Amino acid sequence: MRADDVRTRDRVTALLVEHGPQTASELAARLGVSPAAVRRHLDALAARGRVEERAAPGAQRGRGRPARRFHLTEAGRSGFPHAYDDLALTALRYVAASGGPDAVRAVAEAQLAGLEQRASDAVARSAGAPVDRARALAEALTAEGYAASASAIASGGQLCQHHCPVAHVAAEFPQLCEVETAVIGRLVGTHVQRLATIAHGDGVCTTHIPGPHARAGARAHTDAGNTPGPARPVPGERAARVPRPAPSTSTTRSTPTSDRERTPA
Repeated sequence: MRADDVRTRDRVTALLVEHGPQTASELAARLGVSPAAVRRHLDALAARGRVEERAAPGAQRGRGRPARRFHLTEAGRSGFPHAYDDLALTALRYVAASGGPDAVRAVAEAQLAGLEQRASDAVARSAGAPVDRARALAEALTAEGYAASASAIASGGQLCQHHCPVAHVAAEFPQLCEVETAVIGRLVGTHVQRLATIAHGDGVCTTHIPGPHARAGARAHTDAGNTPGPARPVPGERAARVPRPAPSTSTTRSTPTSDRERTPA
């Protein structure tokens, strides 16, 4: 795409934001180009989902069809600056000052409850190992705007989120990442470990999903840790003396022979 085309389409969307829905002729007059030229740019924006064409109510072009106006879609508006992060940060700072970290966690849990419910429907259709459920979860998260993917690795599985819609807020309030990690663990059906987050400056949010051997090893290690081992002396203290066992009475004690009883070689 040529730089001139990019600039013209940016001007078209800016005019739709500033003046509201307009016809191709109105946009052409404001841009100083022909209606055919502006129509070409509008068609390209419509193909990308940035604008949509609707019939103007009550407007009629003589005997022809009603005049149609172009409206900016939500996707088209997303290219303009928003203050959502600032609003969320202000709200959470007030919550933290009023109720402390637990109140922030409660807000995060309420925020992610809907996401967990929607994703659980997709994960429930994938019966199998946690890695298989993670793949289904990745598709559900992608639909929510997280650009997620899942793959199997030697130690189990890995869920990657290449985009975080709340990264700027989570950088100040890590409770959002903690609650999200707990949600992922519940959805895949096992304990997971968050290795990296975009909120902390990493390029991608990475969650490790341990495989069956790792989980079995962890359980075995836990069980072994619950079994008391041999007592060891505490450093700095004198080890207790262990009494020697008394000699067995069943063994006949041999008496040393005298020089007279020795047989010459």
